[in-house]
Amino acid sequence: MFAKAAPRRHSPTRLSTLLLGCCALFATSGVPAATPTVAQRAAFRQAWAAAQQGGDGWRALAARLRDYPLYPYLPAAALEHDIREVDLATVQAYLAKYPDLIPAQDLRRDFLRELARRQDWSGFLALYRPGMGDAFACDALQARMAGGATLDFERDLAALWEQPELPGACDPVLQAAHDQGLLTAPRLWARIDRAADAGKGGTIAALANWLPPPQDQEAQWLAQALRDPAAAVVAAASWPDTARARQAAALALERQARRDTPAAEAAWQQLQARFRFSESRREAILRALALFHATDFDTDALARLIALPATAQTAATREWRVRVALAEQDWPAVLAAIAAMPAAQQQDDEWRWFRARALAATGQPEQAQAIYAELAGETTFFGFLAADQLRRPYAICPRAPLDAPRQEQALLRQPGLLRAFELFAVDLPKLARREWARALDGADERTQVLAVELAKRRGWYDRAAFTLNHGEAMRYYALRFPLASREALVAQAGQAGIDPAWAYGILRAESAWMSDARSGADARGLMQLVPATAALVAKRNGLPWAGGDSLYDPAVNIALGTRYLAQVAARYNGAPWLASAAYNAGPSRVDQWLDARGSLPPDLFIATIPYKETREYVARVMDYSVMYGWRLHGSVLPMSDRLTPIGQTYALPNSLSPRKPVDCPAPSPAIAGATQASAAATSAARSANVAPAAAGGLAPVRSSRR
Repeated sequence: MFAKAAPRRHSPTRLSTLLLGCCALFATSGVPAATPTVAQRAAFRQAWAAAQQGGDGWRALAARLRDYPLYPYLPAAALEHDIREVDLATVQAYLAKYPDLIPAQDLRRDFLRELARRQDWSGFLALYRPGMGDAFACDALQARMAGGATLDFERDLAALWEQPELPGACDPVLQAAHDQGLLTAPRLWARIDRAADAGKGGTIAALANWLPPPQDQEAQWLAQALRDPAAAVVAAASWPDTARARQAAALALERQARRDTPAAEAAWQQLQARFRFSESRREAILRALALFHATDFDTDALARLIALPATAQTAATREWRVRVALAEQDWPAVLAAIAAMPAAQQQDDEWRWFRARALAATGQPEQAQAIYAELAGETTFFGFLAADQLRRPYAICPRAPLDAPRQEQALLRQPGLLRAFELFAVDLPKLARREWARALDGADERTQVLAVELAKRRGWYDRAAFTLNHGEAMRYYALRFPLASREALVAQAGQAGIDPAWAYGILRAESAWMSDARSGADARGLMQLVPATAALVAKRNGLPWAGGDSLYDPAVNIALGTRYLAQVAARYNGAPWLASAAYNAGPSRVDQWLDARGSLPPDLFIATIPYKETREYVARVMDYSVMYGWRLHGSVLPMSDRLTPIGQTYALPNSLSPRKPVDCPAPSPAIAGATQASAAATSAARSANVAPAAAGGLAPVRSSRR
């Protein structure tokens, strides 16, 4: 597959300029404005398969494709396959013919790697362009050194030196810089400190070799603190009380607190008397210990968080102070913890919801009702809960579709979008997404919406989630929550015994409709099933199984995904919210949390899930389930009905289930102003295409997704 192209920055009027000059663009790219035919697509598929085998065999199959929009991909694919035999002149000829296309950019990068492998440095410099990344920059420096040039630190290395980690291509350049005497101890320590801040122990270990004794040993302590904090906190007992040893010991304690809080606590009790830690380092250690005692919900966790000095507090410690108080159902402590947050953090819809809950629980119903009224106007998980609390309709305000056939036709003549749609039509979705992103880079909202509508008509449903994920564009709900595969999904969900709206919600949260999605854990397809799990589900349910790649078939994926959802839900009395948590984090984790806090109401239990990813995933799936319930029925099953108490059997909704109406109230200026910050904060979660990265955000996480 071609390498990812560097993004281009355009002004908001960039796409309009492209549209006005579409004829000229087609002329320069060699692509006509004629609508591609079914026969051309079939011929391209054959030629593409041949081109990926290298050689010239594809040319006969592409004889009638010279005017087809994707023709430039064919010679590039053949050249990529034969990259070790291709000469510079052949590559340069292709680049001259198609200078601005994605396959040209990929070919340039891949052939530069080949030239570096060949150590053809003159050819490399002829093809190299600045701004292609650190590896190529280092190869270019090596090429110049091969020609007799010497290095100048400020000119050649200063920008690279700012990076906490560099690719292997930079090793010869750094060695040359060392041999020239450019890597002084102050420069080495400056980069070591940046690497320590970024958690790059390997970089530190490599740089340590260029430091004189005893500085090399001190740098190795820092590397050990990052790579093996458990060993480092033990070894620190014999380190001298120097500034660098204190730095390494503090770093090791902070890292160990995340991995094994009791062990870090014991080491801290020993090391705090040995080292004269600065106040800021002491606070960082105490903060890490308090934070991870909190994620373990230890008995003194709340007191530790409260005791942290103001200078040691962060958004994470303030957030976890609330979560621990919620776990204890200490409502006065919840109010105090939220009050200790900065005003902007307090405006997050989660904290407004729990502030209202705490006010109601402490005898302040009028204040609680006012907050519920604000939240109830928002189309979010907590907004729906607030509307249930007030027995109000849900505030779902869809934007009407655009009617602009002339602009749509202009978009279809835009070369980049045309290539994107064609790549999707010939089953090359990854390449299609790259062309799409490039074609719409800098486009205004109207253009984006029209392009998404065109994609939807072609069955390309994932573009809405990735494109309409900001501001008012998020209210194009029919585009963002498509009812694709409706007949099959509703039927499969019915056979599995689960709510179709929930199945849709899981699908939307897992893959955002990318049927070719594949995670780092090898979960595949629309509902992100791991092949081993899918095989077991197929066997258990008597369904056909044709191997892991069959999960990219939406029909297969939905059939197996709905059965697996039913299997997981059965473990939790059918509760979709608990099953969603298990789908994300794994049943064993959820069982541990239930053993520890299984008496909590659902909203409190969700808030006390230790993993940020899973907390947000559950809220997002439940939110999406409401939206899909509305899309399917025009009314909604209340969120509160979906959050059955732990241990209570979930009643599968049917035609007789009570549903809530949907309304589109106009918020008052006061409410609109009060909710603006929260709406911005929640929009990212609402529009997420897959579950958020586990290590990001305010809350600490000890495990990535399954």
